[in-house]
Amino acid sequence: MSNAKVLPLLEPDDVAACCPPLNERPMSAEEAEVAARMFKALGDPVRLRLFSAVASHEGGEACVCDISDVGVSQPTVSHHLKKLKEAGLLSSERRGTWVYYRVEPSVVAAMGALLAGATTTA
Repeated sequence: MSNAKVLPLLEPDDVAACCPPLNERPMSAEEAEVAARMFKALGDPVRLRLFSAVASHEGGEACVCDISDVGVSQPTVSHHLKKLKEAGLLSSERRGTWVYYRVEPSVVAAMGALLAGATTTA
């Protein structure tokens, strides 16, 4: 018997943007805080590699045992994964001895929407 849970997929209408697109209006202080926290978490090369490893892993989730080969110690990997979770970029679930990580699709969609407007400006 498995303890695995099926995580629900979000429909595009369920995605709540953290911030307006950059060319829509100036951000409020609160919106800037949220966006900065996400981008700051991705500003570290090890965190970016871990985030990419989870995002590109088959099935959209990865066991920490499959992504920890990023050139730093296991405690450092755990620290960086914790920072990505705190920024809202990853969620996790413990299954037995291992922890599985999944990218938060609503947050990634919100980050994409924030940046998408910047590409349409002249």
